Formats: sequence, C-alpha cells, structure tokens
Amino acid sequence: MITQQAQIKVNLPIQLKGYLETKAGKFGMPMAGYIKYLILKDVSEHEYPIYSASKKTEEAYKQAKKDESEGKLVSFDKFNTLLTDV
Repeated sequence: MITQQAQIKVNLPIQLKGYLETKAGKFGMPMAGYIKYLILKDVSEHEYPIYSASKKTEEAYKQAKKDESEGKLVSFDKFNTLLTDV
C-alpha cells in the first residue's frame, strides 16, 4: 500500500540546522529522516481523544438513512430548482 505524503518546508536557524545534521549523522541518517523520526516520536507519545456522536446526531443519522432507503430524499438538482422557483 502506498502512503500519501505531503511536503513541508521549514525555515530553521543555521545553528539549529547544523545541530540537526550532526545528530542525524551520528545515527547515519539523512537530516530529513531524522526530522521524521523526531516528529513520529513526539506524536506517538500523545493519546488523541475519541469523540462519540451525540444521541441527537445518531438519531438524525438513522432517520436520514431510513429516509434514503424509503426514497424520501430530494436530489440536489431538484433542490436547486426548488430554490430558484421560490
């Protein structure tokens, strides 16, 4: 599986860049790889909250799915027509 990636440009003071290059060199890594390692190490230490939908949201979702299966929904094209007719 191919992981999608994003490119990020970071401006660093020259001294910090030199420090990172030295640290990365100690591990035999390119600086970009060392920075990735530092980021992964930092985010892996955090626990991210998991939010649950409210009862009202869950009920609205169930009703929408029921309306969809019963053919009660209006298509977006028809909705736009209704708006222009008003």
